[in-house]
Amino acid sequence: MDAVTKRARGEGAGEAFALDYAGGELLLDPAGVAWFPRDRILVVSDLHLEKGSSFARNRIYLPPYDTPATLARLARVVDRYAPATIVSLGDSFHDDEASARLTAEAVDTIATIARGRDMIWVTGNHDPSPPANVPGRPVDMLAFGRIVFRHVPNPAESGHEICGHLHPCARIAGRGRTVRRPCFASDGTRLVMPAFGAFTGGLNVRDDAFAGLFDQSRFRAYMLGNERIYPVGPGRLRGG
Repeated sequence: MDAVTKRARGEGAGEAFALDYAGGELLLDPAGVAWFPRDRILVVSDLHLEKGSSFARNRIYLPPYDTPATLARLARVVDRYAPATIVSLGDSFHDDEASARLTAEAVDTIATIARGRDMIWVTGNHDPSPPANVPGRPVDMLAFGRIVFRHVPNPAESGHEICGHLHPCARIAGRGRTVRRPCFASDGTRLVMPAFGAFTGGLNVRDDAFAGLFDQSRFRAYMLGNERIYPVGPGRLRGG
């Protein structure tokens, strides 16, 4: 996978990492989104909006700021790229009723993000029903050209697949310390997106849940840095 870095547009934007993917250019942004410049498609995954309020219903109280924080980050990325299409790859909402609990301010923010764009909500395991109160069209999966977009990776899929669900992260060691960061996980055919939501955790790419998803001879973890993406081969990755 030949790759270069490109400066993403906008003040304070980091270096996006460019891949040749399915015959076109795909940029992996350190904000945790993927961008197809030719077709102006922005891909994001696992927003888990209203996770705080979902936990509160079970008397587990988290700071109630996850939804506005996540949407503010998404709005900044959308302003930077000005996409024609936004694909949210499932678990956009933390439970199946979460979209109905959005505040009026959150609904307005989503409407602003979606205005003039094709907003696509791929259903996930947390949010299998179409979202309420927000613009956009729900789909179980989306086929675009040679690429299939879905929430849960399908090991039987042999073509190009972009998915979420697993919240990949990578851990490396060096110079007496370890670093653990969210990452894109890909072998150039399947791409698993990092989780975007403010309250989302991560699963190490060496976990058994990733077994069989990638050709290890071509696999890379594209770790998110503050200003750039760091591609890491399997030999440098650590468990935990």
